[in-house]
Amino acid sequence: MDPDYSAQDVARCDICKTAIAQSYCDFCHVNLCKPCIGEHISDEYDTHKIVPILQRKSTLIYPKCETHQNKTCEYQCKDCNISICFDCLASKQHNKDHEFIKLEEVFNTKKTHIQRVTEELQKQFLPAYEDIASELEMQIASLDGEYKKLTTEISKQREEIHREVDNAINQMEKEIDEIKVKHRSILQKHLDEIKRLQSHMLQTLYALNEVEESNEVSATIKYTCKTEEFSKLPLKVNVSMPKFIPNQMKREEFCRIIGKLTPLSTTLEERVFTAKKPNTSVRELLDESKVINTIKTRHRYSRNVTCLNEEQIWTSAERNAYINCFDIQGVLQKTIQTKSGGFPWDIAVDTTGALLYCDGKTRTVYKVKNDQTEAIITLQEWKPINLCVTSFGDLLITMYSVDKTQTKVVRYSGSTVKQTIQFDKEGQPLYSGNGYIKYISENRNLDICVADHGAGAVVVVNQAGKLRFRYTGHPSPTKNKPFKPYGITTDSQGRILTADRNNRCIHILDTDGQFLRYIDNCDLINPNGMCVDSNDSLFVCEFDTDSVKKIRYSE
Repeated sequence: MDPDYSAQDVARCDICKTAIAQSYCDFCHVNLCKPCIGEHISDEYDTHKIVPILQRKSTLIYPKCETHQNKTCEYQCKDCNISICFDCLASKQHNKDHEFIKLEEVFNTKKTHIQRVTEELQKQFLPAYEDIASELEMQIASLDGEYKKLTTEISKQREEIHREVDNAINQMEKEIDEIKVKHRSILQKHLDEIKRLQSHMLQTLYALNEVEESNEVSATIKYTCKTEEFSKLPLKVNVSMPKFIPNQMKREEFCRIIGKLTPLSTTLEERVFTAKKPNTSVRELLDESKVINTIKTRHRYSRNVTCLNEEQIWTSAERNAYINCFDIQGVLQKTIQTKSGGFPWDIAVDTTGALLYCDGKTRTVYKVKNDQTEAIITLQEWKPINLCVTSFGDLLITMYSVDKTQTKVVRYSGSTVKQTIQFDKEGQPLYSGNGYIKYISENRNLDICVADHGAGAVVVVNQAGKLRFRYTGHPSPTKNKPFKPYGITTDSQGRILTADRNNRCIHILDTDGQFLRYIDNCDLINPNGMCVDSNDSLFVCEFDTDSVKKIRYSE
């Protein structure tokens, strides 16, 4: 039997096996329907105890006495730590000086102790173990991302070293070109000198030929032959070629230049259990909510709002491709345009302060940080509708199938799917289809709250995806239009706030889905997307205006 659904399970009669049991035999421990009670008590046993089924197991079952047959032990000897019957007390078989106590008292004391231990386990230790498990799951889920960062850093170092190597090689090549020019200049200078001497030698030979062929006695006698400069050959020019001598680098030296990885370090740290204390910071609901400020977004059909911090909010509108950042006085701080040019279906801010938005046109969730936009999740057969960031930094996305027949909630860690929530324990869909808007928020108790507009309900499941409750509105003579929730958010007290656009109000629920009150005195015009800041100030988009109202509803 599932303890979360025990109230829905029906006990059947143990005799006929079909009828619903209304009674219980606390002596024989069987379930009984009314017609079978008579058959049961007509058997050979003399003693039966028929009680309503809700009072079953109210009769104590005492142990049989080992000394006196057919007797039950209703006492315990504290000295011997054994169970004894009344006959044992009356007989001389047991020491009269021993101290006796009723087993019923021992039983009740033990039951009280068991209840206290059970409550301690359920309320203190089990949540602590769940937190530890969640922390480890988050660490495991983030491993791929963290190791990807590590390999990215090494790749950057590779690129840097390649860049430095290229620069060094380029510098060497430049030096080689300069040396080659100098080398060429030296050789060319000597070549020019040799050619000058060659030319002079040819002129001398020409003159000698003329004198040799001449018949003029006087000119021949007077000619002076100057060949001394040719008899000594020019000096030989030896210019040595530069050489490249590569450094012989050992692997260890090369790794030292690149850098090093620190080894994987594992330590075990003792955990100190601290019992969870109740939240003493209680914010009571105001009798009358107050509009603190109205921020004009300059765009009609205001659809989404999310808090960047206590001083700034992001807003977006239907039929508009711009996401605007305003301070709480309404001064425009920044504007971002969607990549596709379509309007964002929802917006959120992650734990690093980066802006996230859903784009139904491209079926993609984008992340904007430092004016850089990157796609972090792209779907194929599904379209993202709405999203929120959890307290652990995960991303919850409501999405519908392209044929608009199915809706589900998917939890992502980075771009990795960690959980899919779509059906209840009977295999029935938790959420309506038809592609309706489904704003989503995580409560402080880690419940996942979805405003299912198509179903006219707020659907709340626990962290494991098991249905906790559905809220379908609160009867009111003045709120007579169908309940169709749009925006949804949760505050520091675990309260759930959802926008009722048809009735122009906000419903406030407790963590178990019980209606607390309306916010219906702030002249809201078709409230849509909502968020709360760290001070539990509520920001509400008015779909048919260009306004976001800041409302104080608690103190």
